[in-house]
Amino acid sequence: MVEIYKIGELFCGAGGLALGVEQAEVKDKNGEIYTCRHIWANDIEEDACRTFAENIMNNKEDGTVLCEDVENIDVASIPNIDGLLFGFPCNDFSLVGEQNGMEGEHGPLYSYGVDVLDHHDPKFFVAENVGGLSSADDGRAFRIILNDLKNAGKGYKITANLYKFEEYGVPQTRHRIVIVGFREDLGIEFKVPAPTHADNYVSCEEALDGVENVKYNNKKTRHAKKTVERLKHIPPGGNAWHPDIPERLRLNVNGCKMSHIYRRLEADKPAYTLTGSGGGGTHVYHWDEPRALTNRERARLQTFPDDFIFYGSKESVRAQIGHAVPPRGAKIVIEAVLKCLAGVNYKSVQASWNSQLDIFNVIEEEGEEEICGLEKTEQR
Repeated sequence: MVEIYKIGELFCGAGGLALGVEQAEVKDKNGEIYTCRHIWANDIEEDACRTFAENIMNNKEDGTVLCEDVENIDVASIPNIDGLLFGFPCNDFSLVGEQNGMEGEHGPLYSYGVDVLDHHDPKFFVAENVGGLSSADDGRAFRIILNDLKNAGKGYKITANLYKFEEYGVPQTRHRIVIVGFREDLGIEFKVPAPTHADNYVSCEEALDGVENVKYNNKKTRHAKKTVERLKHIPPGGNAWHPDIPERLRLNVNGCKMSHIYRRLEADKPAYTLTGSGGGGTHVYHWDEPRALTNRERARLQTFPDDFIFYGSKESVRAQIGHAVPPRGAKIVIEAVLKCLAGVNYKSVQASWNSQLDIFNVIEEEGEEEICGLEKTEQR
C-alpha cells in the first residue's frame, strides 16, 4: 500500500527542493510506503519554470507549473494539497544584500505561502530561507514570519532549524533556515534529523570526479587574459588579495576584502557557498585550473544529478543553480517529515527554535559572509 502526499510549491525555481521531495520515500513497520508527488508549482522566471517542468513534472498528467507572478495566482482556485513548499525569495534577508527585511521588495512575499495555508489547510509545510533571516530587522522579521505561519489556517506546530548542509553530505558550506510546520490537529512535532556527515564532509574533488564527461550545461567560461593570469597567482583557498598577486593584477576596490572574490576552491574541502548572481570574481573558481566553474560543476556541488538538465542562457542557469536548495539536503528533511507522518523513529538533534523553547526569542546565527566592493549578489 502506498500513501502519496500531494504537494504544491511556491517560488519553485529550477526544482532543487522539489527533486529532494520526489526522491524521498519512507516505509513504516507494516510495509506501507509514504511518498510525495507535486501536482502544482509556481515561479515567475520562465527558464526556471521550463527546467522544473522538464525535470520534475515530465510525464505527469496531473502536474501543472504556473509560470507567473505569485500576486496573480487565485489561491482559492488551485488544487488542494497535503503539503506546501516555499523557499520564499530572500534578497531582503541575506547578509550579502541590503537587509531591508519586511520593508524590502521581497520581504513580504512569504505571506503568499500563508495565504495558501489559510485557504487549503495542508497537513504540513516546509519553508526555506537564508541564515540571515533570523537577524534581519534585529529579529523582527523572523518573529513576524514565525507568528504568521504558526497562526495560519487551523494553526501549525512549528520547528525551525539552521541547517549546515555540509553536515548532511552536500559538498558545500551552505547554511539555511528551514521551517517545518505540522497542522496542530495532527499532534505531530517535527524533529530535526541528525547530521549524516558531521565528521566526514564530501570534498570538492569527490563531488566533481568525472564531471568533464557530462554533456549538458558544461561549457567553460572564456576568461580575459588578465583574469587567467591573476588566478594563476592565487593558490587553492586564496582570493583576490593574496600577497603573491603582482601589483598590476590587484583589484582597485576600497572598503572590503571579501574572501570569496576570485577565491579558489580547495580540493579536499567542501566548496564555499554558491551564489546565483554577481559581478566579476563571484563565479567560484577551480582549485587546479585557472578558471571559473562550469554550471555542471556548480550543479554537482549543489547535488543535482547529471541527468538534470537546466534550460536558458548560461547566466540564467547559473542563477537557477545558485538559488536552489540542494536536493540531497531537501531529501533528508522531507524523509524526516514522512517519518513523522508514518510514526517511524529516527535519530534527531535539538532544533535551533521550536515550540518547546521560546520560538519568538530570536537567536542570531552566523550567516553568509557579506560581499562588498563588487556587485552584490542575491541568494536563495
